[in-house]
Amino acid sequence: MHHDTPHWTPSPANSAKPEHSPPGADPDQPAQLRRILRLFRPYRGRLALVGLLVAASALVSVASPFLLREILDTAIPERRTGLLSLLALGMIGAAVVTSVFGVLQTLISTTVGQRVMHDLRTAVYDRLQRMPLAFFTRTRTGEVQSRIANDIGGMQATVTSTATSLVSNLTSVVATVVAMLALDWRLTVVSLLLLPLFVWISRRVGRERKRITSQRQKQMAAMSAMVTESLSVSGILLGRTMGRSDSLTRDFARESERLVGLEVRSSMAGRWRMSTIGIVMAAMPALIYWAAGMVLDSGGPSVSLGTLVAFVSLQQGLFRPAVSLLSTGVDIQTSLALFQRIFEYLDLPIDITEPAEPVRLKKVRGEVRFDRVDFTYANEPSTNGSSANEASAQGSSAKGSKLTLSGIDLTVPAGDSLAVVGPTGSGKTTLSYLVPRLYDVTGGRILIDGVDVRDLDFDTLSRAVGVVSQETYLFHASVADNLRFAKPEATDEELVAAARAAQIHDHIASLPEGYDTLVGERGYRFSGGEKQRLAIARTILRDPPVLILDEATSALDTRTEHAVQQAIDTLSAGRTTITIAHRLSTVRDADQIVVLDGGRIAERGSHDELLARGGRYAALVRRDESLAPVAPAG
Repeated sequence: MHHDTPHWTPSPANSAKPEHSPPGADPDQPAQLRRILRLFRPYRGRLALVGLLVAASALVSVASPFLLREILDTAIPERRTGLLSLLALGMIGAAVVTSVFGVLQTLISTTVGQRVMHDLRTAVYDRLQRMPLAFFTRTRTGEVQSRIANDIGGMQATVTSTATSLVSNLTSVVATVVAMLALDWRLTVVSLLLLPLFVWISRRVGRERKRITSQRQKQMAAMSAMVTESLSVSGILLGRTMGRSDSLTRDFARESERLVGLEVRSSMAGRWRMSTIGIVMAAMPALIYWAAGMVLDSGGPSVSLGTLVAFVSLQQGLFRPAVSLLSTGVDIQTSLALFQRIFEYLDLPIDITEPAEPVRLKKVRGEVRFDRVDFTYANEPSTNGSSANEASAQGSSAKGSKLTLSGIDLTVPAGDSLAVVGPTGSGKTTLSYLVPRLYDVTGGRILIDGVDVRDLDFDTLSRAVGVVSQETYLFHASVADNLRFAKPEATDEELVAAARAAQIHDHIASLPEGYDTLVGERGYRFSGGEKQRLAIARTILRDPPVLILDEATSALDTRTEHAVQQAIDTLSAGRTTITIAHRLSTVRDADQIVVLDGGRIAERGSHDELLARGGRYAALVRRDESLAPVAPAG
């Protein structure tokens, strides 16, 4: 892992934020709402059905107060038991129908909401899969995980219930207001006087909660990043060997304490204002009874008991959906902060894209040509306000407009081997990253079989070029699953053949569970050399015509290196091989050796030719030999 700072404490500067969306920027809210609504467009048929169920349910529920009025004003006073029974059954039936419709609309709306959540998660994951390496070198893994888990998870309740809540409550409010006007327009006016106040209160609360939610999610992302780093295998090893376990615990407690304050503020934001609405709601029936009495006392027309009770029932039925609508507005304001963070990732520019009409090669011979290739990391966008570039991961630094690679002209015929050597920071690894398009060239072209790699479709390119990196990565899965990541349909016999070629089969076979053995997180159940050989076996299984070995034997001891080098030599036969070498003993037999210095080709030729020249390569060989470990006796 590469870190810019020696400590683990997260800070806002570590959070990934696109350059085009500066901190504190509040995007156009109507545009953002339209974008959110577009997420539901594929499910508009199901949402229309939910709307019908909601409207039907609201209309049925509004009928109950009218039935109640008839019971109180007609059926009971006139002792009409038959009518009383029908009206009572009607009220019960309305309740049953409303409940059934409610269950159905909840099922459909929740399904739609979860599908939208799935679409969002998948879209974010897909976008991140296509981001350049530079994005991941400047973004903490925990931050990425937090966007997918915490931010999208935080939207779940709103997304799954908002559509239903809006339609249901809006329909209920309209139907109830119409019914109240039909009963008594004067009492309706009294009931609606305070609604503007409620709207104002809810908007204030919504803005406050949105601001706090944004702060809370950033803090959760910082905590997630800290947990991911410090509780990984590497983090635990570093923390314990450096004696920092207690310090890390204190750092985590401090971050957690900040989250406590934000969570409390989030829960209490506007709580007193919203409680005011509850108090007014509770007081409204008394206000209606008082208003009816005052009208009667002033000589106005009397209101029947049934009408009064039915009206109060409707009024309560009005305020519940009205307040719910206001709460939905608050929830939407809160969710806008989460949507904004997700849209930031969805809006990240993808630098490496497939052409509109990509070239597909049925058979790749493997000729690789570098045609006046320039490359710089200086133009990489930064997400955290600092100059972020991949060069630091390779010991080089791009400052200003300095080119990491300049004027590289090379041709590697199909089946030939090229070795790239040079001092640390000379651009060796960068050169290897350009062939499989982990980065795109800044100038010039890289061609495979005469086709610019930028014109190839991704599938052809991934099948054509295999990479064994100096940093081996294994999934927390079985040995077989890790190998089959290169070729999912591979048979057990193919796994064994690849493992034998990489000189790792005997070790795997000696394990109690053989190829079903879990490798552990990042392969920590295996030694560095064993992990490297598993990675080589995985590439062998992929069987690419172009093979890139980026310090592929750097983690191996001398004896294992010799065995694996034999396997690589066998694998390289008939393949184009580009070897990025630190140990020069591994590249003596290469068809062509190139010495890079400062991003330029300083020398090229065979091992013997370069030695005879007595230049940079000869100096590197002398240094390499002087640093070579002495083999133990016996």
